[in-house]
Amino acid sequence: MIDHHITDWDDAYANGANIAGGDRWPAAWVEPARAFRDDLVNRGRARLDLPYGEAKRNRLDLFLPEGTPQGLVVFVHGGFWMKLDKSFWSHLAAGPLAHGHAVVMPSYTLCPDIRIAGITQEVGAAIAMAAGEIDGPIRLTGHSAGGHLVTRMICASSPLPASVRARVANTVSISGVHDLRPMMKTAMNETLAIDGAEAATESPALLEPMDGARLCCWVGGNERSEFLRQNALLANVWIGLGARTMVVEEPDRHHFNVIDGLGDPDHALTRTLLTA
Repeated sequence: MIDHHITDWDDAYANGANIAGGDRWPAAWVEPARAFRDDLVNRGRARLDLPYGEAKRNRLDLFLPEGTPQGLVVFVHGGFWMKLDKSFWSHLAAGPLAHGHAVVMPSYTLCPDIRIAGITQEVGAAIAMAAGEIDGPIRLTGHSAGGHLVTRMICASSPLPASVRARVANTVSISGVHDLRPMMKTAMNETLAIDGAEAATESPALLEPMDGARLCCWVGGNERSEFLRQNALLANVWIGLGARTMVVEEPDRHHFNVIDGLGDPDHALTRTLLTA
């Protein structure tokens, strides 16, 4: 008889400590992101720190392709809702930009200065603002906590205006945390302050998908078992609720390099995001 259960919830969600050389990140992203951002600024194809709300971190960066955009890609960063900002990820816009899509990357207020429910509202406001700047279909993607936030955008209880929801053509959650209840068992919850009520209203896996939702849950094959489980979980639940879903476990990728495909126009991750 196999008795599998988790006894150390902090370790179950610890990424850097379980990846060889994991202490390289997030610093390894800083220089590629800065160089990419500076290059687009010099070419007149970057609009940085655009406000979408009143809070200090309610700012987004908008990267523009050559010519008229074919649509809008939104990338929402991770950091367990309590770390990092938009500046670490600029280089990941390269893939969608090469295919003619504008890319927006928002920052948002971090816990404990806000609840996760409040971050949901801020991300919704950022997407709505960007949708007013760029015409065409919208594609959402996010990493880790960002995967949670973009899937929260396509729930039936989405904060997005109906006119913006109708434009969302595809969503790719990368290593997303779709059920918040396990996070309540980690030391991080001293900062996150998730309770049962918030987990029930902010966990996409416990919510209905919006009509017409299309979702790919993408994870690295070498990730922690909890990220593999969380990845499969939402696609499994939502396909039973009428959404179009798929699951990808990309071989030989861990939690930090699984997002690299977005920087490559020909990578399957970029092509999956831009499908339809």
